[in-house]
Amino acid sequence: MPLSPAPVARQRLHVRSIQLSGFKREDGLWDVEARLTDVKDQDYPLSSGLRPAGEPVHDMWIRVTIDRDFNIHDAEAKTDGMPYVGHCDQINTDYQRLKGLNLFHGFRRAVKERFDGVKGCSHLTELVMVLPTAAIQTFASEMKDNEDHGPKPYQLDRCHALESTSEVVQRYYPRWYRGQKMG
Repeated sequence: MPLSPAPVARQRLHVRSIQLSGFKREDGLWDVEARLTDVKDQDYPLSSGLRPAGEPVHDMWIRVTIDRDFNIHDAEAKTDGMPYVGHCDQINTDYQRLKGLNLFHGFRRAVKERFDGVKGCSHLTELVMVLPTAAIQTFASEMKDNEDHGPKPYQLDRCHALESTSEVVQRYYPRWYRGQKMG
């Protein structure tokens, strides 16, 4: 269900789209790809020239190749649409510095250290930050999340609905239910 109708008339000016895809590779690794586009609904005057309505101001990609433990084996960034051609895209190869990081152990802190401010592209870095949850969803496609054997499902205790004391966990993950929440 969409949001409630806007209380006053309005005109859309901008659309940012982020698309995430996960792929299982034949070599036993996985690719997680993210794409960000920014599009204006009207002609957009930039210092570098006019961007016609509907033509992306930003069109950027990032891909990481990971193993089952969420370690990054490879990383690639690509910038197809940008305000400053020949300048914005010069940072792409720096995103190979994601190699060796783990998507769940100190990842966001390490990304901030490597790419914060002028050390990276704010748009590519924004994409990088959503890769961990996309990786989880990619792996979720291959495993049952409520089996009674194996480790605790990753998603438990990571959102309010799946707190180990919740009714949801009691019903769908009884092995991991921890009883009523105290005070």
